[in-house]
Amino acid sequence: MKNRILTALLITFFIAGSGIFSARACTNYLITKGASVDGSTMISYAADSHVLYGELYHWAAGTWPEGTLMDVYEWDTGKYLGKIEQASQTYNVVGNINEFQVSIGETTYGGLPELGSQEGAIIDYGSLIYLTLQRARSAREAIRIYHELTSTYGYYSSGESFSIADANEVWILELIGKGNGQKGAVWVARMVPDGYVSGHANQARITTFPKADGKTSVTSDNFDLFMKDKNIQTIYSTDVISFAREKGFFKGKDENFSFSDTYAPVDFGGARFCEIRVWSMFNDVTDDMNNYWEYAKGNIEHGKKLANGDENTDKYATNRMPLWVKPNKKISPLDMFEFMRDHLEGTELDMSQDVGAGAFGVPYRWRPLTFEVDGVSYCNERATATQQTGFSFVSQMRNWLPDPIGGIIWFGLDDASCSVYMPMYCGITRAPRTMERGNGALMRWSSDAAFWVFNQVSNFAYTRWNAIYPEVKEKIDGYEQEFVALTPMIDEKAKALYEKNPNLAVAYLTDYSTSTGNRVTNEWQDFYHHLFMKFMDGNIKTPNPGQQNPNVSQPGYGEKFNRQIVTETGDKLKVKGSAH
Repeated sequence: MKNRILTALLITFFIAGSGIFSARACTNYLITKGASVDGSTMISYAADSHVLYGELYHWAAGTWPEGTLMDVYEWDTGKYLGKIEQASQTYNVVGNINEFQVSIGETTYGGLPELGSQEGAIIDYGSLIYLTLQRARSAREAIRIYHELTSTYGYYSSGESFSIADANEVWILELIGKGNGQKGAVWVARMVPDGYVSGHANQARITTFPKADGKTSVTSDNFDLFMKDKNIQTIYSTDVISFAREKGFFKGKDENFSFSDTYAPVDFGGARFCEIRVWSMFNDVTDDMNNYWEYAKGNIEHGKKLANGDENTDKYATNRMPLWVKPNKKISPLDMFEFMRDHLEGTELDMSQDVGAGAFGVPYRWRPLTFEVDGVSYCNERATATQQTGFSFVSQMRNWLPDPIGGIIWFGLDDASCSVYMPMYCGITRAPRTMERGNGALMRWSSDAAFWVFNQVSNFAYTRWNAIYPEVKEKIDGYEQEFVALTPMIDEKAKALYEKNPNLAVAYLTDYSTSTGNRVTNEWQDFYHHLFMKFMDGNIKTPNPGQQNPNVSQPGYGEKFNRQIVTETGDKLKVKGSAH
């Protein structure tokens, strides 16, 4: 996500000492079939923005006469960008997954500022996602459509990383526009090897890659082979290197060309605010991530030599994390939900453990992300779970089921730590009333809108995190475990209906998904009422059977915080006559 002006500077943490950092930042984790517990593929996405209203988008499938034109509006701002030719056939899309189990997520990395805008371009990154979901039947086809749309209509946004997956393959694609004067974008796409996991979080991550050999790697002028040959696991725009040379961004040997280090060099902010979120997931699933902890904290090295011994002509970073790792355990949807709730717990940067957490251990810091004291710039941490999330999801694609049944987008509103991931099957023909577009807006309240209901609970929890959040998390776990346990039964019922008539299965799954979303939202509103009554005014109230009034406890601020108060105030608050 991004503000169009600021995100061109996303990776440049210190801009003339200003500490500017994008207000929008997203996180994607990518799981291959061989790395999941059941052989499904999965990707996650947190759409983080202080000005994004969380909704579950839906586009119905349709057919269009030849020559039909459609309007394109920038996803972030609603600005009209122009008209493009409509596809003759478009597919059903629910959120960020379509009826063929193609799912796409993104994170903005910005990249070189001079490539952050393109006059006359029509396709912004958000439109690129949702137009492609309406047109693609596979991840490979989505990559081809990305290239066609940006080449034909120009690329309006700054640099983006995309997760593109179907029920069999998981890809990471990184793309940046060519700036003014040339239409389109340069890009690289790599398939995550089966059995491995990857991630990206607002820092471009594809470094070097296999150059075209016609066997495992091709360029964009060979899409026919790419679509046919599953052995092709890397594809890139034909001019990705030559364009960099032409612009003076790259001087080294072709074999040493790194997409990320050329178009979006990593610096303190790119590591500390971005790569650290990838590190947190990698650290949960594999060993030896301590080797990259200093890098994740923002300590970037620029050695004189590259890993292959060549001179580091272009001053690339030389201590970067791998693009993917092999996990030492199989990953489930429940694991993915927890990855999205990480606050750097267990590390020296755990925000719940320093003075900024206050008396109640709040693992959040309100923005701005950076601040200055006595002319020195400092930062708050930017963990995976964050308060400004509009919506997040874990999409799960399963190749052993018919497409409308196989794809599930586990969808949540607001901060992932305080949200319930609810199952929305990819074939459903409408969104739940509580999540549909138009039910409320960022400055328009709607009492039955899931976004506002979940925000009520999370923002109340922020006031006394250590007391309130355990009860919130217990409630979340109950719902999610229920939904995961129910999934095989829902699948079987839908599969039996599908064999009779696919439309019956779609209708059944639509009713299940929408009723589940509406039910959880309504019950979550009741849960907020319960929490408010129990924890209001700094008290904790519990039922007192047989009595009119509840039991009331007053836990106060805790010994650690009380000591901090005494240290700061001395005898000012001392009760006269108390023991020394």
